[in-house]
This record gives sequence, C-alpha cells and structure tokens, in this order.
Amino acid sequence: MLDPQRLRTDIDAVAARLAERAFVLDVAAFRALEEERRMVQIRTQELQSARNQLSRRIGQAKAKGEDVTVLMAESSGVNTALAGQERRLEAIQEQLQLQLLGVPNLPHESVPAGRSADDNLEVRRVGVPRTFGFAPQDHVDLGAALGLLDFETAGKIAGSRFSLMKGAMARLHRAIAQFMMDVHSGEHGYTEVHVPYLVNAESMRGTGQLPKFEEDLFAVERSGAEKLYLIPTAEVPVTNIVRGEIVAMEDLPLKFVCHSPCFRSEAGSYGRDTRGMIRQHQFDKVELVQLAHPSRSYEMLEELTGHAEAILKRLELPYRVMTLCTGDMGFSAAKTYDLEVWLPGQQAYREISSCSNFESFQARRMQARFRNDKGKPELLHTLNGSGLAVGRTLVAILENYQRADGGVDIPLALRPYMGGLAHLQTVA
Repeated sequence: MLDPQRLRTDIDAVAARLAERAFVLDVAAFRALEEERRMVQIRTQELQSARNQLSRRIGQAKAKGEDVTVLMAESSGVNTALAGQERRLEAIQEQLQLQLLGVPNLPHESVPAGRSADDNLEVRRVGVPRTFGFAPQDHVDLGAALGLLDFETAGKIAGSRFSLMKGAMARLHRAIAQFMMDVHSGEHGYTEVHVPYLVNAESMRGTGQLPKFEEDLFAVERSGAEKLYLIPTAEVPVTNIVRGEIVAMEDLPLKFVCHSPCFRSEAGSYGRDTRGMIRQHQFDKVELVQLAHPSRSYEMLEELTGHAEAILKRLELPYRVMTLCTGDMGFSAAKTYDLEVWLPGQQAYREISSCSNFESFQARRMQARFRNDKGKPELLHTLNGSGLAVGRTLVAILENYQRADGGVDIPLALRPYMGGLAHLQTVA
C-alpha cells in the first residue's frame, strides 16, 4: 500500500507515475474523500476538546457543591455528537483504506517505461542454446513417449491444467526441489521454513493478493469459521511471518526459503499455455523471501536474483535476465527481474523466476517494521523470488537434455539426488 501522506502532499506526481503502469488514479475522488476526512477530523478534535473542558468544569462545580444539571446535559449532547463524528471518521478512513488497497505500487525510477512484455529490457544472457542434430520435442511429447508424464489421467482425476508424474520423472521432480533447497539453505544463507498451505484473508491482504485478485485464488469456505485460501505462492505465508512485528535492526536481512505447492485458478489466462506444465492450477515452487533494511533493499534484490540464477547455472540451462517494464510488473512490485529459461521445444525463452523488490508496499499493509538506529519503528522492505519454479525447471531439463533416441540425460548436479541415475529412458 502506498504512503497516504505521499498522496496527500504529492498526488499529481503519484498519479503521473502510476499512469506509466496504465493505472488511472481517481485524483478527484481521493481529494474529495481526503477533504471530508480532514473536516470531520477537525470537528472530532473540537468536540473532544469541548468534552474535556466540560469534564473539568463538572468536576470543579461538584467540588464546590454547585448544581451540575445544565453542564451534564451539555456534556451529554457533546458526547452524542462526538460519537457520531467518530463513527463518520472511521467510515471515511475505511473508504480511504479500501481505495488505497486497490492502488498498485509505484515503479522504481530505474524501471523502463512500457505497456507490455514487448517493452521489457534484456539485461544479460547466460549460456548458449544447444544445437540439436534432430528436431527437438517439447516436454509433453517427451514425457508421453517415456511413459512418465500423464496429462490424460490427471485430467480424469482433477480436470484440465493438472499433471501426473510417475517413476523416475516423479523422482526427478523431487530431486530438483531438494537440490534447490540444499543450495539456498546451505550456501546462500536462507533459513528453511515449512508453512501452512492455507492462509486467512488478512495474510492475503498483507502481500497484495486481496482484495484485487480474489478471482485468481482458490477459496475454502468453512461453516461457522473464517474463509481460508490455498496459497498461490509461499511468498504469502512466509512474508506474513513478520506481520505486526517489530524486528531488531541487527537481525536484518531476514532470509527464508520455502518449498511448497502453489494453487492458482488462472482466471485471467483463458486459452494461454493450455498444453503441458507451463501454466497449471497446482505446481511446486521454491520461494526465496528477504526482509531488508530500506537502504539495502536494491542491493539485496541483486543478491536474491543471483541466488536464483545460481540454480540455472548449476543445471547448465541457458537463460536470460529481463527487467520488467512499468506495464508488465506485478501489482505490488517496485522493480522486477524475470529469469527466462530457453525451451527448445518452443524455441523461446519462458519465465522460470520473478525476483521483486516491493519496498515498503507490503510492509505497510502488514505493519511489518524494524527498530531503526534512533529506536523508532520503521517499515521494512520486502523482497521475494522463485528459486526456482520446480515444474518449469523440470520442463527445461526435459527439453534441453533430450536425446535423439527419446531419452533425457539428467544434469550432473542432480545425479546424486537420483541415486546415480544418469538418464531417463522409455518405460518397458
């Protein structure tokens, strides 16, 4: 959530910056509501002062044995008026809060202006796509020929956009996640956490999924209890660890890594990536979360992105790093790098990780703070990124390591997790 004070003092500049995200801030509506809030707050303070003065006068009159009937009646009227103003002020503040919850973050000054993914800026490429001596297949055909990846049975069980893996393919999927967790926790300094896969609405609001993106979530209704939501990413429960907390400055940055399933309705992606494992309702991801001092958050964004890149390098997968433009960033992000892995079956680079700095946007919603060097609470900066999406990493391995005979070599880094198995081959 944006700083309300910034909107009060510099709303035209904020609106202009948001316009670069193709978001139209209703400046007139905000100003009208803010002016109403200001007037009601002034009247509320006046009534509070009158109440306090009357209270003192009543006390003094009683001490002198004087009749306080008239003063008591006046006090009652003031209290009634004050209660009405306080209710009105609370309602206005709730309206302002609801308005602010629908406003995206301001893009960092280094983010390129643009409307779509076509305007994203390539930062670097790492690795050279392999030249095959045969026509490379995509992961769907490879998995089906191997007899290890079954979309038809998954469809029978759950419907479209699910997959079923078996045998060595299922083990490879597990190995990828284990490898990532070991690298990030053992070498990159992240604390491993295991979190709930169901969260409450307050947690979803904290990281920006609610109220704007409820249709993208899977909700679980419960009789007589608060509705819960299946997590779309471990970012939600992990970042909410610090909701309502004040962290010691010397403990920063806090760094967490979490392997979890993710659940997304993909409500806005009708007709996109319907083939295979690229865009599914359920998938696994290893998530990196950092909670940082504001002065270091962009340094930490570079570090976090490098940690995600390290996995691709170890797996020897060609990829590129893209800075997302203003029109392609997520709602809560101030700056995002996408890592896009090369997929021979599609002859294209596809996203495998997004690494973002949210600055204080999420922290303000969560009231996640640290105590600064003056001893005062100050909002944290939050960051996260996939380190990596497990299913898409499996897709990249299948397509980049495929062989002419239909088998798939297993990257050297994963073989210890596969009991020494060097390649996948057709099930007899």
